Amino acid sequence: MIVVTGATGRLGRQTVESLLARGVAAADIAVAVRDTAKAADLAALGVQVREGDYDRPETLAAAFAGADPLVLVSANAPDNDLRIAQHAAAVAAAAEAGVGRIVYTSIVEADTNPIALAKVHSTTEDAIRATGLPFTFLRNGWYFENYTANLPGALEHGGQVGTAGEGRIAAAAIADYADAAAVVASTDGHAGAVYELTGDASWSLTELAAEVAKQTGTEFGYTDLPAEAFADILTGAGLPAGLVDLLVDAETHTRAGALGLITSDLRTLIGRPTTVLSQAVAEALKG
Repeated sequence: MIVVTGATGRLGRQTVESLLARGVAAADIAVAVRDTAKAADLAALGVQVREGDYDRPETLAAAFAGADPLVLVSANAPDNDLRIAQHAAAVAAAAEAGVGRIVYTSIVEADTNPIALAKVHSTTEDAIRATGLPFTFLRNGWYFENYTANLPGALEHGGQVGTAGEGRIAAAAIADYADAAAVVASTDGHAGAVYELTGDASWSLTELAAEVAKQTGTEFGYTDLPAEAFADILTGAGLPAGLVDLLVDAETHTRAGALGLITSDLRTLIGRPTTVLSQAVAEALKG
C-alpha cells in the first residue's frame, strides 16, 4: 500500500494522480489528509482516504498503517519551528506504524543550503535516519509555480518585484516533482537514495519577466528591491509575518546562488526533460 500525505495540497494530489497514471491501482493507494471531505473525489476513484493531521499526532500512526512506502510530503506551515514539530510527529508515527520505507520531499542540498527553510528539512532527514527505517530523500528545488501562480495579478501591475537580484533558479514544475515521487514510490531500487531534483536549466527573475513580456506582447519587467522594501510589500499584501520572513530569506539566498544547482536526477527519474521556463509561463497564462 502506497500512502501519500498532504494529498489535498498541490504536490500530494499530483503525486496521487501520477501514481494512477502510471497504472498503480487505486485500491493500492491511501491518502492521509487533514480534511477527508476535501479528498472525496479521490475516494470516488477507489483511493482509501484516511484522516491524518500533522497537528493531531494521535491520528498519524493509524493513517500510516501498512504503508510501503509512505510518501511524506513536507508541511506548508509558514513557521519553520512549527514545520519541524509537525514533521517530528509524522516521523515518530511512521516509526510506530513500522512503515516499509519513507519517501520524504526535502529541499535541494538540504544539508548545506543556507536558506532558513533548509533547517526544517535537514532536521527532518536526520530524524528519519534515526528511526532506522529505509528511506528515500527527494530534495526538491523550487517550483515554477512559486512565481508563475502570481502572474495574473502581476500583469495588472506591469511587473514583478523581489530581492533575488540576478540569482539563478533551477526550478521545475510541481508536476515534474510529483512524477518523480510517483516513480520512486512505485518502483524498486531507491532505498537509501538521496536525489537532488532540479530543472534542466536555470533562469533569473529578469529572464522570467522577459518571457512573460514576450508571450503577452506587453511591457512586463522585474524590479529588484532591497530586502526590507520587499518585506514591506509582502506585509502590505497581507502575508503573515512568518511567511514574509521565509520568502525574503529565500530570495536573499537565491541572489547568492542557493537555488542555482542543476543536476540530471529529476530528468533521469521521470524519463523526460523537465518543464522549461517558456512552458511554465505559457501554462500559467492559459489559466
